[in-house]
Amino acid sequence: MRIIIAGAGEVGTHLAKLLSREDMEISLLDESAEKLGDLSATYDMLTKVGSPTSIHDLKDLQVKDCDLFISVTPHETENMTACLIANSLGAKRTLARIDNYEYLLPENKKFFEQMGLNHLIYPEVLAANNIVESLRTNWMRYHFTLCDGALELCVVKIRKGAPVIGQAFRSGYYSHGNYRIVAIKRMNETIIPNGDDAVQEGDMVYAICTKEQIHFMREQLGKPKREIKNIVFFGGGRITHKAVMSLPEDKQIKIFEPDRQRCEYISEKLPNALVIHADPSDMELLHNEGLQDADAVVAVMDNSESNIFACLAAKRFGVRKTIAEIESVDYIPMAEGLDIGAVLNKKTITASYIYQMLLGANVRNLANADAEVVEFVAQESTPITKNCIKNLDLPDNANIGGIVRAGEGILVNGDTQILPGDQVVVFCKSQVLRKLERFFK
Repeated sequence: MRIIIAGAGEVGTHLAKLLSREDMEISLLDESAEKLGDLSATYDMLTKVGSPTSIHDLKDLQVKDCDLFISVTPHETENMTACLIANSLGAKRTLARIDNYEYLLPENKKFFEQMGLNHLIYPEVLAANNIVESLRTNWMRYHFTLCDGALELCVVKIRKGAPVIGQAFRSGYYSHGNYRIVAIKRMNETIIPNGDDAVQEGDMVYAICTKEQIHFMREQLGKPKREIKNIVFFGGGRITHKAVMSLPEDKQIKIFEPDRQRCEYISEKLPNALVIHADPSDMELLHNEGLQDADAVVAVMDNSESNIFACLAAKRFGVRKTIAEIESVDYIPMAEGLDIGAVLNKKTITASYIYQMLLGANVRNLANADAEVVEFVAQESTPITKNCIKNLDLPDNANIGGIVRAGEGILVNGDTQILPGDQVVVFCKSQVLRKLERFFK
């Protein structure tokens, strides 16, 4: 598959890096040589300095032969124009990053496809959906459903006193079969655990279970169940607007916004929310407005530092659940180290969404970890069906978490025998994905 990506910002670059690991021919186009840097030397991709709306530059990249043209520059008009030109020059399919929610309405889909725009993606809507899901599953940092909901993947920060702390995997502590810890993020390292590993305080744990066992797993991971009713948003921009519109009506919502004109606008759009014209860094004002009574704080202002500060302040006020939007990918490890709660980056969310769309629902990148979760289907007479799991000689840094058989989610152990037709959920470091594929061919 041949893909051209226009825009070497954080979305385009992150996406190009993800796709460069696959069996695809990737070209990355940008007007800035500095942004492209030495990517072509480090990753398996072609880079070109040029304009996404230049017919000459697109022809030079042989756009007529590309299977998908993606334009993810910061400018909606440029993205749409680039896709229209690419389509006219012969690109089979196109995808544009946009900033207008109206374009996503179902009645407009056919209109844009007739123009040559096959896919439209709105990062703020993806971020808003992420916030709503994070508030719904508030004891987790991140949450995914796998195999059409047959299995659940939960990402949790381990606190002092959690029963799992210090329990080595070979000890038999996890032999209950109710959940499996399939990956651990410790500081900046992603660990696919083996028998000698044990969970430590401060670890970010990736655990898989069925719906029926999710409450047992929550207790084992040391997470109390809390209901979120009172939610405070710092920043009244588009992400807040879309998130509040998607939240259940029984939530009590306050929005702190320093721009008076924006306050007036969002008050009209969100009549059920209390919009307060205020500087979110004013601690006395926050106390007077009852920040200490909030169940959750979501900081989605334009400045990453302000969002980090707002979440740290909320923690000092005793708020349990905090979510911060971080604009720069480089800030994410620092933000996680400060323990400010869930970290949201709309650029990596967008890139991961496109990546999953291209590879299908069977591959996705684990949130803020150097690992993948892959759903394979076991075929007749393939190596994965020849022996029980402990005798398969799987590559290091790979872990089979569960299977789905006849629609039922089942957690595996070393004695599990995979059968033809099983959906198999595998967790692995990105670099061993290709080695794993031979077990399913």
